[in-house]
Amino acid sequence: MIVIFLIIAIIAAIFGFGGVAEGAADIAKIIFYIFLVLLVISLLSRLFRR
Repeated sequence: MIVIFLIIAIIAAIFGFGGVAEGAADIAKIIFYIFLVLLVISLLSRLFRR
């Protein structure tokens, strides 16, 4: 689950931060940060489960 969030965040960054269009870049940045937050939450929940 953690790896999936990381991969999606990286893909969003590659496609959106390349500067294809300003609107697409803004959307990709939002998606990137959403999945980055989900990654952190997933890491923390996995840490506290043990």
